[in-house]
Amino acid sequence: MTLGEAIRDAVQRLGQAGVESPQIDVEWLLADLLSCSRSEILLRTETNLTAEERDRLARRVERRARREPLQHILGTANFFGYDFRVSAEVLIPRPETEVLVELALEFLEHLPRPAVFDLGTGSGCLAIALAKRCPKANIIGSDVSEAALGLARSNAESLDALGQVEFRHADGLTALAKGEQVDLILSNPPYIPTADIDSLQPEVRNHDPHLALDGGADGMRFHRLLAAEGQSHLKSGGKVMAEFGDGQAAAIVDLFGQAAWPGVKTANDLSHRARIVIASAGH
Repeated sequence: MTLGEAIRDAVQRLGQAGVESPQIDVEWLLADLLSCSRSEILLRTETNLTAEERDRLARRVERRARREPLQHILGTANFFGYDFRVSAEVLIPRPETEVLVELALEFLEHLPRPAVFDLGTGSGCLAIALAKRCPKANIIGSDVSEAALGLARSNAESLDALGQVEFRHADGLTALAKGEQVDLILSNPPYIPTADIDSLQPEVRNHDPHLALDGGADGMRFHRLLAAEGQSHLKSGGKVMAEFGDGQAAAIVDLFGQAAWPGVKTANDLSHRARIVIASAGH
């Protein structure tokens, strides 16, 4: 069987299984399998696969056809130009969340030695990407999941960021001691309403940890926490930047407004949808 024939058959199998981007997924699976780039795959379509390569590809394609996320099969997800190890213990980093890092970098640029708290760090993608692009920042990443923290530490070690990021096992803002303040609280918290989880794509519903998805009845449980208690952990002029779900913008802005935050606005994601709340503290 040639590489071209293998691609054709695998794309057909994934398409029948309802995978949204079968061609791209097959190219990634083969690039990883053959240790080459996706562009090289398309230049080698007449190459014959060995029996071992055919078997390994077939196993990977079947895993993807069962709607296991591509990133779990590959073992990594790219975020902000860095490869992060991922597993069923953490939310797979999404491209739209990269905007959160960009906004944080803009804010931190003019601070001499900024302190940042990443609430619900998961794979560590936010904290570590920020550390790599802002070496002057001191960053705390917390998570309620020990397994997630283990993976985050591993990612920080492999990306040479352990000296800049401190990981803490804690629930919510309890990761910060009484009186401990930072310049920025950053978070991609759970924001899916509980009743909506069963309607999510199988890749998300069956493979992302529900702990990282479930934001309570209206999806805003963690935003309420940030609005109610966040200011006490921010230095003068500090900010909260947190992602939220589709259709939540008005309610999120109202939450922070009712909690007397002096400045509240939203920012759009890569699809031009309101996705991030930016709340400025007083003092």
